[in-house]
Amino acid sequence: MSRTALVIGGGISGLATAALLARDGWRVDLHEAADEVGGRAGSWESDGFRFDTGPSWYLMPEVFDHFFRLCGTTAAQQLDLIPLTPAYRVYPEPDGDASSTPIDVVSGRAHARELFESREPGAGARLDEYLDSAHDAYELAVSRFLYDTYASTKGLRSPAVAGQLPRLAPLLTRSLHDHVARRFSDPVLRQILGYPAVFLGSSPFDAPSLYHLMSHLDLDEGVLYPQGGFTEVIAAVARVAEAQGATLHTSSPVAEILTQDARAIGIRLADGTVHEADIVVSSADLHATETTMLPASLQTYPQRWWRRRNPGPGALLLLLGVEGELPELAHHTLLFARDWQKNFGDVFGRDTRIPDPASLYVCRPSATDPTVAPVGSENLFVLVPMPADPSLGRGGIGGEGAPLIEEAADRVIAQIAAWTGIPDLAARIRVRRTIAPADFEADLGAWRGGALGLAHTLAQSAVFRPRNASRKVGGLFYAGTSVLPGIGLPMCLISAELVVKRLRGDDGAARLPEPSGVGAGRGVGPGRDDA
Repeated sequence: MSRTALVIGGGISGLATAALLARDGWRVDLHEAADEVGGRAGSWESDGFRFDTGPSWYLMPEVFDHFFRLCGTTAAQQLDLIPLTPAYRVYPEPDGDASSTPIDVVSGRAHARELFESREPGAGARLDEYLDSAHDAYELAVSRFLYDTYASTKGLRSPAVAGQLPRLAPLLTRSLHDHVARRFSDPVLRQILGYPAVFLGSSPFDAPSLYHLMSHLDLDEGVLYPQGGFTEVIAAVARVAEAQGATLHTSSPVAEILTQDARAIGIRLADGTVHEADIVVSSADLHATETTMLPASLQTYPQRWWRRRNPGPGALLLLLGVEGELPELAHHTLLFARDWQKNFGDVFGRDTRIPDPASLYVCRPSATDPTVAPVGSENLFVLVPMPADPSLGRGGIGGEGAPLIEEAADRVIAQIAAWTGIPDLAARIRVRRTIAPADFEADLGAWRGGALGLAHTLAQSAVFRPRNASRKVGGLFYAGTSVLPGIGLPMCLISAELVVKRLRGDDGAARLPEPSGVGAGRGVGPGRDDA
């Protein structure tokens, strides 16, 4: 008789877990509360515009390819990946009423060195050293930390890690901001190296400097875009999961994880239907899973545990369909406020508020992808980090969200228009939707309305992050942004792999071995090479 598994949640971590378990011979049923899979990586369509509502940066491509290879295919077979040039554009806060002068950041060591040297004599050589260190830190993270379940301390006690302790200690105890500020004086260069902390749900003033490894990804390796948007990434992972034999159920919300003798035995759906299985994997929000689906006596992370945790930032998202072209914006564009520290203090500090002016991010996928907007129009996705505070209200369509949210959206649109030199931007908007922390809480079960997951502070990274298995309930496992290894689509794919490693009894730090015949056998789905 085959082993049976139930997966809660159809975001990328749940889909990947379902795929890998089915690949290992489990009979898998996945239950997603929404009408379609995707979770935070969702989509929305209106009047010919199709918007991604979540992730928009395709980084760590080798993690995606490793996942697909584990399933007998490749990222190249499943996705049409386009390199972006520039990787992104930066608009610093301008002086006075004039628009800002854009700075294009082009990937590749030579291009990055040239940019840094042009803004600060001697910064090019210092960037070389910085990126060499970032590369080494990245390789160490991938080989020793990201794929470790920490079910034992074997990986941490290895000679390879012990030998790195003199170098690791300052990288763990010094903030990313301080690490950058010791090397570069130009404020924009500091921001270029510090902004990746937001990808980690943190601030450069709080994230440990080990995370300078992120600059290796965009400055050295480059940034890719999956044609069709991140909806296509979700579709590919779902396609692969079904090719392995997993069954995906949408509009199927889970109300309770069933236990017997402190062991998971199944789930109860919101309509009362009971499904039994040998194991349960929740890829839903960890706080919601623990505090609403389990009795207090079986919670590894009860409500009191969460009181001292950092939820990461909330976000104001703007989905804008704009008439006419917007060459002022690259595929990825960042607007950096001058008072960097105040900006992050508004989001993460003791007295939080919606930043104004905000450091923000604009994605213009229509610069690369003709399928996301009508001909002659542009698709804009705007992300403004803000406090993780659902009391700020929900967003809405056509300006019908909560007053605080819509007023902030109006300011953001005006800011983009002024800083980038698009004075008629507001008048050209034909589609408008806002998404706010209360939406993340209501629609995704996100703790405190956080947009990304638990922040990557030192106290919430690696061995200090929630694990992928319950300590109180046998046969209950976790995947997703709130558990090991962390935030972002690549991390979610790795979290799925950590569940499989747990089940296999693999307590090493290495990735699972890939099958020898890539693209061969049971796992091949209808990828692009097969079309």
